Amino acid sequence: MSRNVQRLRDHDANPCIAETDASRQCMDDNNYRKDMCSSYFLKYKNCRKFWPWDREDARYLNILDNREHAIMIQRRREGVKPNMPTAKERESMLTSIGETPY
Repeated sequence: MSRNVQRLRDHDANPCIAETDASRQCMDDNNYRKDMCSSYFLKYKNCRKFWPWDREDARYLNILDNREHAIMIQRRREGVKPNMPTAKERESMLTSIGETPY
């Protein structure tokens, strides 16, 4: 497995693994008819907006100045390491919010 694939499957590095897997499963179940899986794609996109991986990702999603969603960027500015909260930290953040915001 390549290093990039390992990073994408790492729960600490990729907060949207569940959404990725759900959208892929939907595509498999529906013979790759994208119109049948639009809700899964939207949930994945919203996850990426909430947990942008880097500055380019945030710029692409047009959320660079939206501090509410740019958690990783905010942590980098504040000097918090690692930039992306670990899976355990993300779980506690979502629990404190009360529900998944995406």
